[in-house]
Amino acid sequence: MTVAVPSQRVSRPQPHKFVLATDLDGTLLAGSLAARRRVRALFSAANPGARLVFVTGRAIESILPLLSDPTIPAPDFIIADVGATIVDGDLRPVGGLQQEMAARWPGSQAVLKALAGFPGLTRQSVPQERRCSFLAGEGAVTPALRAAVDALGCDLLLSAGCYLDVLPRGVGKGAAVLALAQAVGLDPASIVVAGDTLNDLSMFETGLHGVVVGDAEPALVDSVRKRPLVHIAAGPGCDGILEGLAQHGALCAKATPIKPRAAAAPGQADLVMVYHRLPYDEVLEQGVVQRRRPRSPNGIIPTLLRFFADDRPGSWVAWTEQPSRAPDGFEAHVAVDPERYPQLQAARIALTREDIDIFYKKFSKEAFWPIIFSFPDKAEFRQDHWERYLEVNRLFAQQVAREAAEGAVVWVHDYNLWMVPAFLRPLRPDLRIAFFHHTAFPSSDVFNIVPWRRDIVGSLLQCDYVGFHIPRYVENFVDAVRSFAPVEVLGSAPCAPRFLTYGCALGVDTVTTAIEAGGRRVGLGAHPVGTDVALIEKLVSNEAVQVQAADLRAYLGEATGIVSIERLDYVKGTLEKLQAFERLLESHPEHIGKVTLLNIVTPAAPGMEIYESLRVEVDRAVGRINGRFSTLGWVPVRYFYRSLPFEEVVAHYAACDIAWITPLRDGLNLVAKEFVAAKRASSTNGVLILSEFAGAAVELHGALLTNPYDVNAMTAALHQALTMGEDERAYRMARMAMIAAEHDVARWGSDFLDAVDAATLPPAMLPKAA
Repeated sequence: MTVAVPSQRVSRPQPHKFVLATDLDGTLLAGSLAARRRVRALFSAANPGARLVFVTGRAIESILPLLSDPTIPAPDFIIADVGATIVDGDLRPVGGLQQEMAARWPGSQAVLKALAGFPGLTRQSVPQERRCSFLAGEGAVTPALRAAVDALGCDLLLSAGCYLDVLPRGVGKGAAVLALAQAVGLDPASIVVAGDTLNDLSMFETGLHGVVVGDAEPALVDSVRKRPLVHIAAGPGCDGILEGLAQHGALCAKATPIKPRAAAAPGQADLVMVYHRLPYDEVLEQGVVQRRRPRSPNGIIPTLLRFFADDRPGSWVAWTEQPSRAPDGFEAHVAVDPERYPQLQAARIALTREDIDIFYKKFSKEAFWPIIFSFPDKAEFRQDHWERYLEVNRLFAQQVAREAAEGAVVWVHDYNLWMVPAFLRPLRPDLRIAFFHHTAFPSSDVFNIVPWRRDIVGSLLQCDYVGFHIPRYVENFVDAVRSFAPVEVLGSAPCAPRFLTYGCALGVDTVTTAIEAGGRRVGLGAHPVGTDVALIEKLVSNEAVQVQAADLRAYLGEATGIVSIERLDYVKGTLEKLQAFERLLESHPEHIGKVTLLNIVTPAAPGMEIYESLRVEVDRAVGRINGRFSTLGWVPVRYFYRSLPFEEVVAHYAACDIAWITPLRDGLNLVAKEFVAAKRASSTNGVLILSEFAGAAVELHGALLTNPYDVNAMTAALHQALTMGEDERAYRMARMAMIAAEHDVARWGSDFLDAVDAATLPPAMLPKAA
């Protein structure tokens, strides 16, 4: 694993022009949407002289979601626990301030013991550092209680008549602001404090400029009314903050003026697909770019296009390679297929070749791909590439904001566009944003290796619904969110009988269906992509495909045919498979001359340098096996390093007896389902050997599961498949065929959008069950 530049929010350098030290709840997190946008812009990179300090009674754990929320400005410093915790924006302690407070703190157990006999106190169930927080009933705060706290060498703080904090003596929000200013060199004359409850009173007692926002606690207003440096604002939350900053205009005279930013005007599309690829191929012919239907009739794109076949107004947002991001005469909108989809337009985003190389071919594949599939040692993180990735995701979000109608569904696809929700939500808060992962989602300990993990989780939490292939990936995501914020599980469901819950590496008993984190409710679900069963049935009955299948069977003769189809990628386990096949021929010489492996490897996309060395190793392994075991009339491995037309792929499925699909990791693996569908269509039986680390393993009951990391297990599974009786083959295939037919790709798409509606619409607007 390589890290070029660590991901840290670096504090802006001195000097500063002004500092806002603000409470959160009721202050920075309140107010009109327009005012919150203006405050966020005020503390953007465009205004480097402005500093922001969170000053809150919250614990650090409950602040973490805010750090990942793109709608909230990032703080330079955080004062938490009512002043008992002081850290910078990267959560690093500032100087020795916390150690000084800890030296004055008797410890939570001492406080709880001293106050145990006082009625009306209930300790709050929130994380607490160097403080004890209680809910105080009416009359609970007595002189005796105050004396007990004083005897501990502590201060008592009561706000809103019910929130009681016991703090080290001299600790509070106001003292913390002054201590921070001294420690990091902030000019007190440049600081404006803001708050709304009596909990914030100590900030206004420091002699700093201040603003009490509208709807504040009356006791606070009364306490500061005669303080000449404190402005009592009329507007709530951020409206009041802006009013106060204007009142103290001398502090902000040199700051960049902020104009209100209007939300993007709605477009016309009721459904917006956000995908890295256009729904057609752009082909250069005699210097002119021509549009062609996708070469592969099978896959996700034809399925997604079906949602626009009923005259549904839609937009498909994707990139197109251009000489610049603003080329002369560029058509941003083109019709996709006026006859089939009369109201669907492609909204093209012009990217340069360099953009595409960095954003897609390099960064996504070198930083995210290895993490997604749990190969962190192969990951390479570069800050400059991350910044280019953000640029491209921002362009996608801006285009989506222009395309979508009011309240439209925006369906974002895959990890290449992880940050689109973060940029889109502030532009169009009205949209229903859904995200689907076409890959795996790793365990939290692996995902958290990504330097920008907080940004990604924060972006996904801006969605209304997030989908994954299988329940395990849902739970991995929930664990990743828990790494940064408290999570409340709002719903869960049993996984059985749809998914295996035991007997494979990826099984779980229950799946989370909704969570609340960082103040947002997000629906979750498992939606394994299906295959196009109807298309495969049509191809199997096609005369040309039948001739190809017959030719393959004639070539195989009496030998058992094993088909293996995968893209060149270290996650696919091609080398491990070849090693297991070699071991089979060594340990079971009875199979020599009686089994042939048709090993079809699709080349990686041009320019993917990471796979070049793997290809060399695969070539050597195939040559070694064929050199050791070939005879004049038989070659054990027939190796094809090229992409085959889907019709030819289906012919291989129909002709072969065994499909050997054993990736080291895979989000799902559609090849396994395609093989099953082809066998069902041809009324023949076959055996599917499937890695238990492929997502399809928990769905395809009847597959022969194996561990691709264990060469002996792989060899044993292959031998079992070669010697399996016809009755068992028929039983296993029948189970898988039923699953593949019932949960095809069309149902996957409709089920996903139904889940989005269920998560985002009131029950009265949902279609009635038949």
